[in-house]
Amino acid sequence: MTSAERPAAARCSSCEAVCCRLMVVLQPEESIPDHLTTYSPKGYRVMKRGEDGWCVAMNSVQMNCGIYETRPAVCRRFVMNGPYCRAIREDYSRDAAKALQESAR
Repeated sequence: MTSAERPAAARCSSCEAVCCRLMVVLQPEESIPDHLTTYSPKGYRVMKRGEDGWCVAMNSVQMNCGIYETRPAVCRRFVMNGPYCRAIREDYSRDAAKALQESAR
């Protein structure tokens, strides 16, 4: 991939919140309010997602986490513009482009 094809550096305030669309599995010791959580088909306690696919703790207007100070450990480890962030954004961009091409047919 050339630098012209590579997505711009991520900034949480202007990103499409791709990381906030991932399944967030919670650890037993995490005290996330019950109204923000649900259970996966495999029985794991996870962050709930809204109809838009985003984590329900995500404020889509201000593009920030509503529980930032108490966010889950896995979210704390997700480094903005780190290797995993860039990989997820590249996958998302590729999938979005593919979906757009398919809808144009």
